[in-house]
Amino acid sequence: MELNGVKETEVLIVGAGPSGLALACDLARRGVRALVVEQAAALFPGSRGKGIQPRTREVLDDLGVGAAVRTYGGAAPVGMTWRDGERQGPYDMFRRAAPTDAEPYGEPWMMPQWRTQEILLARLRELGGDVTFSTALTGLAQDPDGVTAELSTGPVRASYLVAADGGRSTVRRTLGIPMNGESVDPAPMLVADVRVEQTALDRLNWHIFTGDAGYTTLCPLPGTADFQLVAQFKDGEPDTSPQAVRELVAARTHLDPQDVTEVRWSSDFRPRAALAERFRAGRVFLTGDAAHVHSPAGGQGLNTSIQDAYNLGWKLGQVLRQGAPPALLDSYEEERRPVAADMLGLSTRIHRGEQERGAATQQLGLGYREGPLSRGRAGLLEAGDRAPDGPAGDGRRLFDVFRGPHFTLLAVGTDTGLPAYGGALLRSHRAAACEAYGKGLFLVRPDGYIGWAGDDTSGLAEYAATLGLDLKLG
Repeated sequence: MELNGVKETEVLIVGAGPSGLALACDLARRGVRALVVEQAAALFPGSRGKGIQPRTREVLDDLGVGAAVRTYGGAAPVGMTWRDGERQGPYDMFRRAAPTDAEPYGEPWMMPQWRTQEILLARLRELGGDVTFSTALTGLAQDPDGVTAELSTGPVRASYLVAADGGRSTVRRTLGIPMNGESVDPAPMLVADVRVEQTALDRLNWHIFTGDAGYTTLCPLPGTADFQLVAQFKDGEPDTSPQAVRELVAARTHLDPQDVTEVRWSSDFRPRAALAERFRAGRVFLTGDAAHVHSPAGGQGLNTSIQDAYNLGWKLGQVLRQGAPPALLDSYEEERRPVAADMLGLSTRIHRGEQERGAATQQLGLGYREGPLSRGRAGLLEAGDRAPDGPAGDGRRLFDVFRGPHFTLLAVGTDTGLPAYGGALLRSHRAAACEAYGKGLFLVRPDGYIGWAGDDTSGLAEYAATLGLDLKLG
């Protein structure tokens, strides 16, 4: 849509990384017009954020890409330590748990970041959206009614703007929002996607090489012929040229330079942890690396980013499409910034060897009990908790009932009356029993967290109205 030479949209998303694409998918399925612009000419080409945590798998499943994630990803391989060209034995870096009724995904899933982004872009196109590449943000201005963004291709007017443009975010710097943090490790690191001669190194393990120069790892990337190379530099600076990468591998492992048959992508970085002072400034929101930068050691960055988008998407949808009070959008920063701060601390401790990759890294225990949208408790759960999976009682799973852009009012083990009408975005379901819930009524938000819980419907209609839901109880 264009008016007087100015393109108009409801939400302008700057950046086509994991958080930007996930948000665009969520908005598209809600019928919200969103324009996604990306400064680069194509999607990011590297593996960088390769770990998909169990909670993020649940999110991706709800967004409609669960089957693709299962097809193109794979379980994290067990580590194999090496010294002087000899295997020293297995070293498993991860907590692995069998799936349960409440938690259908028990271990991290490996998939290179470029593949995650390709899958999300394909889903966005299925939903009628797309990305405008080679388009940079050059300035922005806000007023009480919206945001005017100056792009390299011309001006755009939007009701809201979302910064998903990475750790060096142009949007964040334009707004003057400080990023506070620390260096996690003074040693620079190199990361690259390489192909290795098939007979030189197996793809069954995540290979770990230690030495005086710094550690080096080669991790096979499922669904590809590639390995991700990560190398620490205790001295000197990384050289990302293909020949230097080959020489690095030869110097630190038992492989020869010619065993690295291709260097597909390479980059260098210094591990740091940083958090934006604010996640919102007026009608502009920060998501993903624009809001928080992690050490890669904990496998939390991409996952926290996608879940930022998942939290923000339904709130924008309720305000723009369902008449919810604009104050609902205040809850994005109130809920997500404390989570990001906790995950930054976790990533840093893991990087420094102060904590193992345990249950906390899976992000299944994260929630919003202290958040502004959480009311009440019932059975075994409290508002703000992640809504567990379980048998729905009609041959389906509860996650099947929850899947989609709607709220779900779930009655477990109670005959309390459900709403006779809840509008297009509320579905009700009764389950005779579900071990993870106990007994009670639970209003499950579109992002899979319990917003309200109680033994009866007292106070439910009033609470729902704050979210843009019109409940007629009967």
